[in-house]
Amino acid sequence: MTPPARIDHTDARLLLALAAHPRATAVALAEQAGVSRNTVRSRLTALEGSRAVESFDRRVSPAALGYPLAAYVTAHVVQRRLDEVAAALGAVPEVLEVHGLTGESDLLVHVVATDADDLYRVAGRLLAVPGVERTQTALVMRRLVGYRLTPLLQRAAARRHG
Repeated sequence: MTPPARIDHTDARLLLALAAHPRATAVALAEQAGVSRNTVRSRLTALEGSRAVESFDRRVSPAALGYPLAAYVTAHVVQRRLDEVAAALGAVPEVLEVHGLTGESDLLVHVVATDADDLYRVAGRLLAVPGVERTQTALVMRRLVGYRLTPLLQRAAARRHG
């Protein structure tokens, strides 16, 4: 798997403008980023094509969908079944993300639930996946820093060479 293309300072300025105004036209983005409209279009197409930009979806709060509880589940899996386990976890609607890890645990699974009983059900569903040997669940008490890229984009936008 090839890594995504590296974002330069012009791309970063464009993405900052897009983050600030997601519905902006190419002309408005060009004005904010200090580039031409054609540059905006070609750069966004290139960023999407290279996987540097994964999605322009807006983040929807799981709580707004009726899932106010969040938890992280670490899982130990049979290594030869890792792809099978990942596919099975991807089929569970309450699983938001799955990361492969080094160290004591094999996977970190971000899940949501409607309440404590539902979390128990979700955790049980994960444990029932063939290839999952054991799990440990940690309830998220409160988000202290949400997912963000703006500080990194600001740094990249300020960098001319590197």
